Formats: sequence, structure tokens, C-alpha cells
Amino acid sequence: MKNAVRAQLCSMMFLEFFIWGAWFVTLGTFLGSNLQATDGEIALAFSTQSWGAIIAPFVIGIIADRYFNAERILGVLHLLGAVLMYLMYESSAFEGFYILVLAYMIVYMPTLALVNSVSFNQMKNPAKEFSLVRVFGTLGWIVAGLSISFIFHWDKGESIEQGFLKNTFLMTALASLLLGLFSFTLPKTPPKVIRSKNVTIKEILGLDSLGLFKDRNFLVFFLSSVLICIPLAFYYQNANPFLVEIGMDNATGKMTIGQISEIAFMLLLPYFFTKFGFKKTILVAMGAWVLRYMLFAYGDVNELGFMLIIGIALHGICYDFFFVSGQIYTDSKAGEAYKSSAQGLITLATYGIGMLIGFWIAGKISTWYLLEDGTHIWKTIWMYPAGFAFVVFVLFAIFFKTEKIDYQS
Repeated sequence: MKNAVRAQLCSMMFLEFFIWGAWFVTLGTFLGSNLQATDGEIALAFSTQSWGAIIAPFVIGIIADRYFNAERILGVLHLLGAVLMYLMYESSAFEGFYILVLAYMIVYMPTLALVNSVSFNQMKNPAKEFSLVRVFGTLGWIVAGLSISFIFHWDKGESIEQGFLKNTFLMTALASLLLGLFSFTLPKTPPKVIRSKNVTIKEILGLDSLGLFKDRNFLVFFLSSVLICIPLAFYYQNANPFLVEIGMDNATGKMTIGQISEIAFMLLLPYFFTKFGFKKTILVAMGAWVLRYMLFAYGDVNELGFMLIIGIALHGICYDFFFVSGQIYTDSKAGEAYKSSAQGLITLATYGIGMLIGFWIAGKISTWYLLEDGTHIWKTIWMYPAGFAFVVFVLFAIFFKTEKIDYQS
């Protein structure tokens, strides 16, 4: 791959995840503080990510794979996203905001697959080349969080009260506009599927790989993947509001420690996976989820502030050791015929169904432990995902039988 093309792909990936990190992390804080949304309404807003993940395969399978170049669809979707983000910036009531964020997530979630398609199309050896490009996405998310906290100071107490967090949507709109225009300069990525070939809903959703469920281990892994996304939803939905509410300074910037650890543990994953195997790697990830929520439950911003920082830093283990290992495992079990559909099925189950359930449960539990002064009993709230992750840990340890999976990345 030419250096100019590599630079284009790295810039694309940086902007793609800068756009997501620039508004999604602080969404719960913004909705609760500036639009006076209830915990249930905040859960509804976060669940749009899941609806977007469920609808995304149709956009990719019916349109991108058959009719138009991936880079052109990417450009159009981000230009639409820029308009929707600006309207979210102008929004002053939850009802109107919800319609906009739902529309935005339906537009944005397919772009996650499109940037991968554009990247892979330019690579002779994606297994070796993609990680260097993808890491720029994580850097984009980190820069977004650091900008909010340490450059613009939008997540400070007085800034939140004055409504400055809405500027995250304006910043995202500008970044989305930039990526939308930039996308039309990206290397051409034509559709892969012949138009005349019939495409079925079963293929689009990855349901043609359901035969993998005959393998008991894969079935246990699949169900565990759905269930572990329930406690994961608590982190996405509640972490920033929790840290802001208990008085952590620069909470959004400090949350980028999670993405920094993601890079570090991604580098450690090949060694750990090879030395200890798939099952132990997954159990370490699940155990890290339990530990993270216990640290959140018992930590504070004073003497025990280090517990909160460790809880944030565990994101690398929680995410990489489970999801990346799971992708490798799924790839090894699917075989050549069902590699793509099996990965699509896992994505639909986790980011779609699992997190949809998780956001709903997180909203309900947050509402149960809401006090009259608008604060929450966070210690009790965090014990729920900790307990749930522990149950999944035990079930996986009992029912998943150890098997050797080669690490290939």
C-alpha cells in the first residue's frame, strides 16, 4: 500500500471515531443536565445505537454491497449525519432530540462497516496492515475526549450548567461534514456483489450461519456474548453521568484512559491468547467487568479516586480480551463459507440485541435508585452489572469446554 493511501485511510479512521467519541460519551450527562431527561429517556436515547446496529446490515447488504461504491455511500451518510448533528445542537426538548438521535444512529452505524471495507480493499494483507490503520480510530476517540475536558472545558460543573455540552454536537457536525467531503477523495471501493444475484434477509443478518449453534461451545459463547453486553451497556450509559455527579474533574478526558488501555491490551492480546488460550482470555475479560463495577461502587473522588481510574483503565481488558478474542474464535469456527455472516450474526446479537436489553435494564435500575435531589445511589446501581457479569462468568466457566484456537491476526 502506498504511503499516500495509508495516510488517507488513517485520516478517515481518525475522523470516524472522533465523530463517535465527541458526543456519545457525554450524551447521558447532557440529556440529564440540559434537557432534563429522565433515566428512562436517557436509556431510550442510548438504545438508538442498538437500533442502528440492527438496521445497518440492511444498508450494507442491500445498498453498499450491490449498487454504489463504499466511499461514496460513506460520504453521503456523513453529510446527512452533519445535518442531523446540527439539528441536535439546536434541539431544546427530549422528544425532538430523540427522533434526531435515532435518525443519526441509523445513518452512522453502517459507516463503521464502510470504513473497514474501504480499508480492506486497499490492503494486500489486512491481518498485518489493518491494525495500524484502526489504531488511528482509537486515537480519534481519545482526542475527542481530551478536547472536551482539557481544551474546551465543556464538562466542568459550571459549564454543564450553562449548557456548553451542546457544543459537542456542533463539533461533531463539523467533523462529520469534513469526513463526508473527504470520503469522496478516498480510493474507489466498488460493490462486491453482482446486482442480479438474489440477496436474502437470512444472508444479510448472518442467519445462514445458524448451523454453528450445533457446536455446543459456540452456542455457549454466543449466549455469553449477548448476556455480557447487558453490563457493558451500564458503562456506556452511566459512566460519564456517574463521574460528573460525584464530582470528578475533567471526567470525559479521564475516561480516555480506557481507550489508551485499549491500545495497550490490544498489543498484549496475542501473547495472552497464545499462552493461556481462548477460554481463560474470555474469563479474564469477564472478571475485569466484575472488578470494574466493584471499583465504581466503592470508589470516590477523594482518597479512593485511584479506584475509579483503575475501573476506567480496565476498559482495555474488558473490551479487547472479550470482543477481539470473540471475533478470532468466531472466525475459526465459521470456516470460509460463513466467515462474514457469522461475524455479522455476533455483531447483531451483541451491539443489537444484547445492548438494547442492557440499556433498557440500566435505565430501569437507575430510575429505581434516583433520589429526590436528582442524585443517585450509585453504589447500589453498580452492584447490579457487577453481579450480572459474575453470573455470566460462572456460567461460561462451567459450560464452555476448553478447546485450542490458533491466534491469527
